[in-house]
Amino acid sequence: MKNNINPYKDSNLGKKEQVAQMFNNISGNYDGLNRVISLGLDTSWRKNVLNLVANTKPNQILDIATGTGDLAILLSQTSATKIVGLDISEGMLEVGRKKVKEKNLESKIDLVLGDSENIPFPDNHFDAITVSYGIRNFETLEKGLAEILRVLKPNGIFVILETSVPTKFPFKQGYNFYTNNILPLIGKLFSKDKVAYSYLSESAQNFPYGETLLHILTNVGFVNSKALPQTFGVATIYTSTKK
Repeated sequence: MKNNINPYKDSNLGKKEQVAQMFNNISGNYDGLNRVISLGLDTSWRKNVLNLVANTKPNQILDIATGTGDLAILLSQTSATKIVGLDISEGMLEVGRKKVKEKNLESKIDLVLGDSENIPFPDNHFDAITVSYGIRNFETLEKGLAEILRVLKPNGIFVILETSVPTKFPFKQGYNFYTNNILPLIGKLFSKDKVAYSYLSESAQNFPYGETLLHILTNVGFVNSKALPQTFGVATIYTSTKK
């Protein structure tokens, strides 16, 4: 499945390059805006991801599309001795590395520039892999998921946190109004990249979620895939494992 929604409609760059450019542009104020846009709820969702991963007692963790490292830093509360955060935006990673240094976690967390569709690690390497708000930015979803499956150890856990669309009234109507009107407006007011938050809104609404994403995970080769809706379905946590 190819996700054809790109940040910059008039750009000749591929989606991967456009996403890197977009996040480089908004990296300076991304954390603050993300808290505002999610009404602070993303913090509790990430804690739920932390609990799911911590229960498996991992040693090596990979956090894909790590951005400014929020989830990677949170995962330092697990038993893991090494956490790698991978992202295609150097601007976001620079912000993340400052946060890691401030928290004295440099010996445990490495934030590295890399492509989620060509992960620079060997097969069966990580006990746990996470990705929050990142898979909708993959240029080719199945290729990225297949790479994740490759580097995950057998019986390892894969956890996705991603936006989804509520299906019940009035949450569906409220979600659509917020993402179509409020989210892009906040982005335009507070971000120097005027199209970034319109893209984030559009990609969130059009990305497969729920049973559709579970079906894709199964087709790629993951097993025991489950969807755990968060806050009336405005986000969903997905868990999978590898045979």
